[in-house]
Amino acid sequence: MKKVSLIIQIWVFVLVLVFSGCTTNNLVQVHFVSLTDSIVVTPNPIQHLSVKPSSQVSDKAIVLTVHTDQIICKNLTGIGGAFNEQGGEAFMRLPQAQRDELATALFNLENGSGFSFCRTAIGSSDFGLGAYSYSEVAEDYEMKHFSIERDKKSVIPFMQAALKQNPDMKFFASPWSPPGWMKKSGIMDAGASDKPNNILRESPEIFKAYGLYFAKYFSAYAAQGVKIQRLLVQNEPDISTTYPSCNMKPEQMLELSFDYIQPAFDKAGVDAEIWAGTFRGHRKDAVNFIALPGADNIGGIGVQYTPTKQIVEVVENDYKVMHTEGICHRAKNNLKEARSRFREVASYINAGTENFCYWNIALNEESTSGWDWPQNSLVRIDRDAGKVIYNPDFLPMSLMGKYIRPGDKSLKVDCSQDAMAIQNNKGITVFVQNDEAISVTAEINVAKQKVVVELPASSLCAVDIIIQY
Repeated sequence: MKKVSLIIQIWVFVLVLVFSGCTTNNLVQVHFVSLTDSIVVTPNPIQHLSVKPSSQVSDKAIVLTVHTDQIICKNLTGIGGAFNEQGGEAFMRLPQAQRDELATALFNLENGSGFSFCRTAIGSSDFGLGAYSYSEVAEDYEMKHFSIERDKKSVIPFMQAALKQNPDMKFFASPWSPPGWMKKSGIMDAGASDKPNNILRESPEIFKAYGLYFAKYFSAYAAQGVKIQRLLVQNEPDISTTYPSCNMKPEQMLELSFDYIQPAFDKAGVDAEIWAGTFRGHRKDAVNFIALPGADNIGGIGVQYTPTKQIVEVVENDYKVMHTEGICHRAKNNLKEARSRFREVASYINAGTENFCYWNIALNEESTSGWDWPQNSLVRIDRDAGKVIYNPDFLPMSLMGKYIRPGDKSLKVDCSQDAMAIQNNKGITVFVQNDEAISVTAEINVAKQKVVVELPASSLCAVDIIIQY
């Protein structure tokens, strides 16, 4: 295929297509969310532009080029967020009608955001209501007392509601900490004050028990109708924190994955991929992991808070890479943070990740963890008032969730500002954000077609283009 360039520039509410000097209608749609200061966030924030042919182009246009012959990721898995115990408990406090409305807004493709690939914690994350695991009896190597009963009251019903709205929903899971008795410290949390002991006990018996623990978890969730497709072995293995955590070197993660978890999965009939991570960039764990002998047998690498250079290095070594957690912030939930979210997503997708995973889907009215850490979320649920508040971050995430779908491809983009181009079975969707207080023009050239489209003031836009060859 000849090299195809897609050129975008930005200016006022119009649209034109030119094919070898001819103007053509009805080939482009513009979907957008408003990011203006006065916006009231609703469950259905996406708007659609009706455009008329125009030939007006601004001299101050921003030029963007998308190379349709340069694919970054050939099989995207979509956009999502993370389920947690606090959000699940708040969700279950809502009346059934409000639960249905919220699940529709988040997960339904036709009438909502269509989030497609989401995360959950194995045991408690920092947004558990407290530190807990599914193996609370010490030295229970055979997992005779293994139980997910606690999750059946909160996390699982929320995930079941998501699956009802989107039966094709996929999940990945990771622990923040092994059960306390499997660690040298004897507890899941408080690792910040006991860093040398915030590690897994080094013994084959412990490793074998931990492999069985994972297999039991995947089987127990599947029995509840919630199939989890991927395990990421340890969340942020390079840090010891006040909330549940476990410091784990890449070498130990590799050994645990292949010598203990995979055999336990095989024996239990668990059909799930094992991925390394979720790695931060601070210790360069992702880069160090792929340098280990035998690492190329892992399902892929999960990253969060990782510099682009490290991600690209892993991708260029032919590993699949997924994004696992977005920036948490500190519960301000403001529009300034929402406007910065697109840059974050674009940086990971353009570096080669197959997805983007926002952090907390839902939190309660306090939006603070049991370890006194306030964080952002897509929605807040006021439990006493029975009210759902859609936060500003929901705006960009809803648009990207709806128009970045599993099976799509990401394309290389050259631009002076943040942008993404996604190829799907209908054509190309170009994402570009207008941070100006006035409308701006986008000019798109692709396959001898020219599009001039006006982007609304203070908006994130998804421009659908049907390619004609």
